[in-house]
Amino acid sequence: MTEPIQIKTKLAGNPSQEPQFKTFVKSKDGRQIPVVDPRSTRALVSLMDMNAVLGGAASHYGGPAALAELMSALHGHVFDVAAREKKQWYDLFHLVNDAGHCENGLYALKANYHMAGLTLESLKKFRSIESGLTGHGEVHCFPEGVFISNGPLGSAFPQTQGLAMGEAISGRNRITVTTISDGACMEGEAKESFAAIPGLAQTGKMGPYVLIISDNNTKLSGRIDAESFSMTPTFNSLKDLGWNVITLAEGNDLQKCYDTIVTAIEQAKADPKKPVVIHAKTIKGIGTKKTAESASGGHGFPLKSPSELPAFLSEIYGGETLPAVYNTWIDELNKWEAEIKAKAVKDTGEKIQTGVSAAMVRARKAGLPVLSVTSDLPGSTGVAGFRKEFPQDSFDVGIAESNMVSTAAGLSKLGYIPVVDTFAQFGVTKGALPLTMGALSEAPIIAIFSHTGFQDAADGASHQALSYMAMVSSIPHVDVYSLSCSEEADALVYAVIENFAKARKEGQVPNSAVFFLGRENFPKSYVTPSSYDLKKAQILVDTAKDKTKSVTIATTGSLVPQALQAAKNLETKGVGAIVVNCACVNHVDLATMKSALEKTQGRLVTVEDHQLVGGFGQMLTHALLQADTTISVKSLGVHAEFGQSAYTALDLYRKHKVDASAIVETVGTFFQKSGAW
Repeated sequence: MTEPIQIKTKLAGNPSQEPQFKTFVKSKDGRQIPVVDPRSTRALVSLMDMNAVLGGAASHYGGPAALAELMSALHGHVFDVAAREKKQWYDLFHLVNDAGHCENGLYALKANYHMAGLTLESLKKFRSIESGLTGHGEVHCFPEGVFISNGPLGSAFPQTQGLAMGEAISGRNRITVTTISDGACMEGEAKESFAAIPGLAQTGKMGPYVLIISDNNTKLSGRIDAESFSMTPTFNSLKDLGWNVITLAEGNDLQKCYDTIVTAIEQAKADPKKPVVIHAKTIKGIGTKKTAESASGGHGFPLKSPSELPAFLSEIYGGETLPAVYNTWIDELNKWEAEIKAKAVKDTGEKIQTGVSAAMVRARKAGLPVLSVTSDLPGSTGVAGFRKEFPQDSFDVGIAESNMVSTAAGLSKLGYIPVVDTFAQFGVTKGALPLTMGALSEAPIIAIFSHTGFQDAADGASHQALSYMAMVSSIPHVDVYSLSCSEEADALVYAVIENFAKARKEGQVPNSAVFFLGRENFPKSYVTPSSYDLKKAQILVDTAKDKTKSVTIATTGSLVPQALQAAKNLETKGVGAIVVNCACVNHVDLATMKSALEKTQGRLVTVEDHQLVGGFGQMLTHALLQADTTISVKSLGVHAEFGQSAYTALDLYRKHKVDASAIVETVGTFFQKSGAW
């Protein structure tokens, strides 16, 4: 056996107490095993989600609700085995959650045991910048409770293949248990591991392995078989691939979950050459009738106010008297909501996504063959309006971003104008190779990639695309745009579609176009009247005239409002500013930039919610220097770090110093060494 380097685990050890809210299952030898009451998991998830919602973040209920019995049974058994063998649980098992949107259920479970430093009080900061309890499980934020980071569906499962291989190589043979959702099983990465794990196991290269699939035929946009295609053939194929398949028809029956998990672990341990998969039929959103019956299974958190919580939790508990701590928590939430309402300022903005949908609809009505090819997130990216109006021109390939882009390339070869959409992080990571191959095939596409940078604040680092521009800007024949408002989106997306059609009709191959946009609300426009040009940067503010001190602030996308606020703040200090919105990222408008810099004596600040390496600032300044432009530049961006969860993007802009105050402070360094005013 090959001995690995010994790495001291950061995981918390066995719980020192039984769950605060518990029930019991019966072991094979007749013992009563204390486990977390699944109702308490659903209730605690609801309470912590409401904290996040009031803070301004999105959250999930349906997935963790579906997994409550399975996770309760799994952890109850693991902790029981560890106690009986007088070892730490992590010396016997690897427990990995691939269903990242269900991590809040595991936070609730751990807090119930008072393990990994968690208490019920800890849950109240879920998804806030003050907490390690991020939207999805992340090692760098919560190493005591997370061994393998998750988030993008199907990304943790393949890593567990390596865990089990390592167990075989070392001879330790700890049992790897991974939980995955049916939606994640649609990803190419997951399907590769479906084949590789049993294949490698048959040759003795894998330690004992158990996979738990939560199958409820539901993804974010609705029922999987209705929205895209049935997963039944995929699950039926597992046996032929070499898995020992155990069907659990009642995945929300606690005792049956426990019995099935115990059997699966015993069989995997007895024969590591035959990995075991538990195909559990669950009900997404179980706990309340409304969430369980909704098309998405209550994927997000369905309540908007804590005043709705008493009835919601009462239904979860079947009308039983709620624990006093729940009512105290609800009282706190009601008081917080009242404070928020008292300080509320009306939001007059709208989502950039509005302009995306408007442009697509307008182009289709103009007779252009626009098609929508999505992978489960059209409601978040802005294409849902088009899909509703033109269902016959809309396709959902399932949760499979690489396949989405490649499918679109095929449609492009036949003369269609395909528009793909997903979150920026998934689009650039899983779409970069298909975008490259599409360009090589002379099969251009249009991509709408939303939730850029820190705009996906609550979901955390795994969902925050901080290298999005760098990942696609250097692909030949790909134009990259970063949108700042809905009016700009409407104009530029329509112009790209129109140019795409024109080029095709003239026998030319248009470039692909990737549009990046944020998540939160923004002004409909920033200047009136406004004009938009695919090739021109936009001067939004110019207060440099007659100022002895002035600076050009160049930015793009979601940070435009921060740059504009900085310009206002600078004016109060007697400093002029020209704010340039550079929508086209990888083709610099040198004429506009040079004109602005001439007025500000070459002083330039670039700002972006992107890694500084390979980002907007580097592309812009390199182009200026190549054009022999004299500049003195300061660049603001992310310094080789991951993000984390926060209620709003502004929390992260402040932390990483790309907000308005950071811009003002940086401008100060041009005029005073300390940057102080």
